[in-house]
This record gives sequence, C-alpha cells and structure tokens, in this order.
Amino acid sequence: MSADAVQFLNVGDGAAARRIATRRRDGAGPEVMFLTGFRSDMEGSKAVALDAWAERTGRALVRFDYSGHGRSEGRFEDGTIGLWLEDALAVFDALVRRPAVLVGSSMGGWLSLLLARARPDACAGLVLVAPAPDFTTRLMEPSLPEEARAAIARDGVWLRPSEYGEPIPITRALLEESRAHLLLDGPIEVGCPVHILQGVADADVPWGHATELVGKLAGEDVVLTLVKDGDHRLSRPQDLDRLIGAVEGITA
Repeated sequence: MSADAVQFLNVGDGAAARRIATRRRDGAGPEVMFLTGFRSDMEGSKAVALDAWAERTGRALVRFDYSGHGRSEGRFEDGTIGLWLEDALAVFDALVRRPAVLVGSSMGGWLSLLLARARPDACAGLVLVAPAPDFTTRLMEPSLPEEARAAIARDGVWLRPSEYGEPIPITRALLEESRAHLLLDGPIEVGCPVHILQGVADADVPWGHATELVGKLAGEDVVLTLVKDGDHRLSRPQDLDRLIGAVEGITA
C-alpha cells in the first residue's frame, strides 16, 4: 500500500458506523503506530516527521485520524475516549503487524496506554509525548470556568476558545464517558518498555503529570526525558530529533 494513499477502514455498526482515514507505509518491523492528540490529525508535524523517518530507514508505519478528526467521518463533538479507543483498536487489529511500537502524543498517550493494556503481548514498546492520561478529570474539569460548567449542565456542550483556530466543543458526554477509562488511580500494566518525553514548560499538561504516570507504571523499564524549555507540542526540530531517537532506542 502506498504511504501517500489514504485508505478508509470501516469501524462500528449501525448508527455508529464510520470510515476512519488511515495511511500505511510498508517496511521492516517492529512496526510503528502513531496516535495523535486531542483535535490533531495524522498530517501534524510529529506524524509527518515519523513518516519521513520511516521512509528513510525502510520502517513500517501506520497513522490514522480518529472519528471527527482530519479526513475521518463523524463529528468531533460526538467523540469520546471510548469511541476513539475503538478507532485505535480497529486500526491496530486491521493494519499493524505485531509486536508493534505505539507512539502517542498527548491524548494519544492515554489511548496508547489503554490499547497496550487491551492487547497484552502485542506491543514491543511505547513512546509517549506529553502523555495526558485522565486529562478530562485531572486537567480539564478542574480548570473549567463557571460559565463553562453552566453551559455543559444546560446545553451539554461548551465551546472552548482555542489559540489554534475554531473553538473546541467540550461535551458532557466526553467528560462523563471518560471516567470508564481512567488509569491513574492504580498500577498500570502495559507489559513493555516505555519512554516518555515531557516538556517542563508545557502549559497544557504539567510535567508533574508525567512523573505521576511514571510512578503508576508497573514495569521497571520506564524512562522519562524532561525537556526544560519544551512546550506541549514538542515539535521543534530538536524535539522531533529527540522523538525519533526515542523510537529508534525502544525498537533496538
């Protein structure tokens, strides 16, 4: 399959059926699967940099858009952590040869942890960039202003202003459904090495969130790299080099 051709995968049944946009680059393993962040897509800088690395080194790489993101079908405001996890599991089961390395950015870090837990022995390692497990309850809900809480209670949705473009719908369904997927209340068993990259200057996911995650991961092979001047995106050239180095290291 050409890495430049977007292919669509049918996921879900009935009214929940949707077509998920995917790209697969064939190559050597362990294969790499990239899971994007909240409101991001597979054409973002980290996904594109990993694809260029995969092309250069002859490695297999799979990337995709969650429903309501990028080229995939669905409305973003209908999305939940469980729905996006279903998308990720469907792509993993249909397109990725195992064992694989999961690379998850922000919310994609949460989904990577959930995926690894759902598919024991199927992952060779995790590389997590500013991972945001439980961000809905630990980070988002506590920071909601009173007008947001009132809008969610009244209308089921609040349009959060965004410095990156259009306002972001934050729904009651997203917040409430996410409670079924929380990880930080106990040990997290993933059964593979984990390398976390975290910016100390991250204004969205504080670096203390990453250190708490390290403490919850049950395995001994866990590495945390703190980037003192790094922000949430970690998409500067030096950050992308660091990401590729982490992927190469965990697949060696």
